[in-house]
Amino acid sequence: MMRLYNTLSRREEDFAPLRDNTVRMYTCGLTVYNRGHIGNFRTFVCLDVLRRALKYQCGYAVRQVMNFTDVDDRTIAGAQKAGLPLREYTDQFIEAFREDARTLGLEQAEESPRATDEANLRAMTDVITALERNGHTYRSDGSIYFKISTFEGYGKLAKLDHAGIQPGARIDSDSYAKDDARDFVLWKATRPDEPTWDYGQGPGRPGWHLECSAMALRLLGEPPIDLHAGGVDLIFPHHENEIAQSEGATRQLFSRFWVHVEHLLIDEEKMSKSLGNVFTVPDLVTQGFRPSALRYLCISTHYRKQLKFSWASLQQAEEAVQRLVDFLARLESIRAAAAHPDTQARVVKAREEFGATLEQDLNTAGALGIVFDLVRALNTAIDGGDVGLPDVAVIRSAFEDIDRVLGVLALRRSEDEAAAIPAGEVERLIGERKAARSRRDFAEADRIRQDLADRGIVLEDSAAGTRWKVVGKAQ
Repeated sequence: MMRLYNTLSRREEDFAPLRDNTVRMYTCGLTVYNRGHIGNFRTFVCLDVLRRALKYQCGYAVRQVMNFTDVDDRTIAGAQKAGLPLREYTDQFIEAFREDARTLGLEQAEESPRATDEANLRAMTDVITALERNGHTYRSDGSIYFKISTFEGYGKLAKLDHAGIQPGARIDSDSYAKDDARDFVLWKATRPDEPTWDYGQGPGRPGWHLECSAMALRLLGEPPIDLHAGGVDLIFPHHENEIAQSEGATRQLFSRFWVHVEHLLIDEEKMSKSLGNVFTVPDLVTQGFRPSALRYLCISTHYRKQLKFSWASLQQAEEAVQRLVDFLARLESIRAAAAHPDTQARVVKAREEFGATLEQDLNTAGALGIVFDLVRALNTAIDGGDVGLPDVAVIRSAFEDIDRVLGVLALRRSEDEAAAIPAGEVERLIGERKAARSRRDFAEADRIRQDLADRGIVLEDSAAGTRWKVVGKAQ
């Protein structure tokens, strides 16, 4: 059974869906005022592995909602600066997110709503109506606020000190300082030239926190949902305010589990657009690195530990992925017909250890360690002649199961298939190089090798012939 660290209780707990063997999971998606950076995608990759582990390791069905926040202070300011309608401005970043998500091998969520979809805006006004009925709101200057003093559990997720809560103080901005607990805006009176809607609460637009509550309740059904997830920076105020709104409106527990992914750091600072220290997925590709290496890097450290990014660490991730690829390629050279029960037993044991480690709070770092221990053991077995064709089938099946959760090797294969040089052309050039060497034209053979290397294809000669591979950077 999966055990997950629940931010709400501050401890690891056994996790299983509440009903129908289906995990109802809400993931806070991107605020689309700019292209997502790799700090954002550290969270999304880790949560993609959680989704996969729940499906493929634990055997649950998953219904995931990952939203796009396409109206808030930043998206409105960005659209105004660009001279574009809000929808057109945010469309470009939603498409960029989808492109980057595909590039990193993220499984697609079952629902990816936009806050400005009419059904979601109507759901937001319904939540406000319920909150008003339950005595949690007040109006001022055309805006509607949540009065946190009316919700007894306020602060339970972030473990706020209630002595620090400022009674009667309120805040209109969508983002504010850590532990600055004030009444927050639900429905915001709009200024001239800002987008506005009116579905029964007067002209205005939703506050950021309201959007996720309404979309989760609309698309995942009666609370509590099973799991709510996002980056650690969302614990307060966003997720705390989501709890207050949702539970204030429904008078039921909102989410049973809260899972948060730690920051990606660069030069000891959180990667963020406000600090200007950001890299995007295309930035890494431009530097010659492959998305599968970034995916590997994101899960090489436990999701609750900060991940320190550097070009060196990304290169190490590339080398780790290549070791896995090289090992699997080595299996192609095996021709012996005999089976080796001890080898197969070692594979089965490692597969079980991988699953058990993964189920301990999604310990991807430990699970990867088990995979590389297995690779070392199997390389030794191959050297000793203790791997035959029946064993290869068992090994390949185990790695397919493992990668169904990790998603790294399948992504690497798709990158290879989309390589700039078609496989047929590579094979043709290898043939020409072989012919050049046969006639002792080593200058031409070296030229072909270098030409391929410049285009990211490395040749490896052995007694069995020449093998080629696509690498992240030309060697």
